[in-house]
Amino acid sequence: MELAVRAAAASCSSSPSLHPPRFPCRLGRNPALPLPARHVAVAAAAIALDPFQEIKTELNDTPKTEVFACPVCYEPLIRKGPPGMNLPAIYRSGFKCSKCNKSFTSKDVFLDLTVTSGMKEYSELKPARTELFRSPLVSFLYERGWRQNFNRSGFPGRDEEFQMAQDYFKPVAGGILVDVSCGSGLFSRKFASSGAYSAVIALDFSENMLRQCYDYIRQEETPMNTNLALVRADISRLPFASCSIDAIHAGAAIHCWPSPSNAIAEISRVLKPGGVFVATTFLSTPTNSGPFSIDALRPLRQIVGPVNSSYNFFTEGELKDLCISCGLVNYSSKVQRSFIMFSGQKP
Repeated sequence: MELAVRAAAASCSSSPSLHPPRFPCRLGRNPALPLPARHVAVAAAAIALDPFQEIKTELNDTPKTEVFACPVCYEPLIRKGPPGMNLPAIYRSGFKCSKCNKSFTSKDVFLDLTVTSGMKEYSELKPARTELFRSPLVSFLYERGWRQNFNRSGFPGRDEEFQMAQDYFKPVAGGILVDVSCGSGLFSRKFASSGAYSAVIALDFSENMLRQCYDYIRQEETPMNTNLALVRADISRLPFASCSIDAIHAGAAIHCWPSPSNAIAEISRVLKPGGVFVATTFLSTPTNSGPFSIDALRPLRQIVGPVNSSYNFFTEGELKDLCISCGLVNYSSKVQRSFIMFSGQKP
């Protein structure tokens, strides 16, 4: 009987944005029935009229780490399967948007939450700097020499970069962290192993990078129930509800993004008030930007830049302006040669 009462309460209190009840709960009240019986009648009627009642009840009972949203309409996804933000639970779950009816699965080692997920005929190519990292070879080499070469530009190395980011993330310890453009999970795995977050989501557009991340997890004998999920998504269309994420990290990534302004705007959208964004990249120098490292010539990048370079490199002033324009405050940065780690906070 107690379960019936809970089901009735769930039917009455479900969010309208998920799947609104088809009749007001007051229609289930019958003064001729005793109180417990009235609850049973309401619950039975709701289940009969609403075939998704079982899924909705499960969604209401899931922990607060359920933050996935449809990349098409940003409505929260209905999850069918075991709860939890870990690889086995995500793999055995199905996700569906109750508004646009689009389904998402994790038949691979990651959950694909791109707009193109499930498409059979349509295919879409990104700019060369994005497609490069979808290559199996580049994905394989990323932690096997590629990333280590960044120290020539002033990157301090994985352990020190991780600790620097952790210092920025102290105000949001215990929350949900998303490592966007995570690559092979170089930092995602360290964030998850630190135990400082309730959940860590390793997110990248490259399928092969996510497969490499999975392989590293197995090689390092990381427990499969670690609070780490692998998600494929577009940085310019993040599959999370607004104001749902505590921390976002982007290591050596912004220079590869097709539209950094759209990406930072999305990051600002999904961060909770007080949420923290931390990123690293290469500052613009004569070596990587040529004449466009000179402030007076930087506007010419719109004409010559796309042909001259595969990447976008920025000055610190541009990065600060970008963060502030997208609604972030408390901008802070640390610079070492052409390496920069910068941070902003959602007000």
